[in-house]
Amino acid sequence: MSPTIYREGPFRFFFNSREESRMHVHISSSDGTAKFWLEPIVALDHFYRLNTKELSKIERIVQERRDEFIARWNQHFSQ
Repeated sequence: MSPTIYREGPFRFFFNSREESRMHVHISSSDGTAKFWLEPIVALDHFYRLNTKELSKIERIVQERRDEFIARWNQHFSQ
């Protein structure tokens, strides 16, 4: 199960339910994918087929919504 937690423009932000326990968010678009750690700081883990401009935009969104994403992570994984 991969619940969508946010959408902005072409980007879908989601969690994979059966993955590592360190807080992170996956992002996908028709152009590619990325994964960002949420703690201890927002940091890019890896990406595929996204350019620097797209990665910068995604990182800005993750930074701005970090607290919301962490709350959603805790809600999703406490069930």
